[in-house]
Amino acid sequence: MIMATIITVPMTMRNYERDPHEITRLSFAAIRREADLSAVPEDVMPIALRMIHSCGMVDLLADLAFSKGAGDAGRAALATGAPILCDVEMVARGIAARRLPTDNKVICLLGENGIAERARTMGTTRTAAAVELWQPLLAGAIIAIGNAPTALFRLLEIMAEQAPRPALVIATPPGFIGAAESKEALIANDFGVPYVALRGRRGGSALAAAAVNALAFKEEAA
Repeated sequence: MIMATIITVPMTMRNYERDPHEITRLSFAAIRREADLSAVPEDVMPIALRMIHSCGMVDLLADLAFSKGAGDAGRAALATGAPILCDVEMVARGIAARRLPTDNKVICLLGENGIAERARTMGTTRTAAAVELWQPLLAGAIIAIGNAPTALFRLLEIMAEQAPRPALVIATPPGFIGAAESKEALIANDFGVPYVALRGRRGGSALAAAAVNALAFKEEAA
C-alpha cells in the first residue's frame, strides 16, 4: 500500500508580495523608517537608499562618504552622455543600461586583449592594468569601482599624473587588503573630483551598480 504524503504550505509561502512596484515602494518605505537619513543631502539620498536596498543593511549609512554635490554631478554627467567605466563585469552587468538617460555606454575593459600581459609587465592586477586603458575616456566620465582596490589606487595615481578628471568616482571595493585604504585615499583626494565611497572593508559590485542606477532611477527612490 502506497501512503501519500501531504505537504502543508505555511501561510507565509502563500501570502507574499508579488507586485514589483509595490515591493520597491514598501522597501524604500522600510528603509526610511529604519535608517537615520537626516544627514544625507537631497542629491545623494537616492544613492543612499538604493545602496541600502541592494544589501539590506541600514547601518551602511555609518560608512557612506560623499563629496558635496556628488549626486548632482553624476546626474549631470549622465545627462550629457558620459560613459560609465567599470572595474569588473559584475558592476557593468548590474547597471540597468536601458534606464540610462542618454544611452550612456557602460564599459569594462578587463577582457581586452593584452591585459594579462600588461598586468605582468606592470607587476600589478589585471583590473589595475585595465585602468590604463581608461585614460582616453576619463574626461567627464562616471567611474564605478566595486571590486578591486588596486583599480582605485591606480586611478588615483594616474590622476596625480595629470590624467583627465572624471565627473564622479563611485568606490565600493570590499576586502581586507587595500580596500579601506584605497577608499580613504579617494576621500582625501585633492583633485576636486566628486566621489561616493563606502568606508571600511565592506563593499561589492552590487553596491557600485546600485549607486549608478540611483542616478537614473531617482524618481523611484525619492
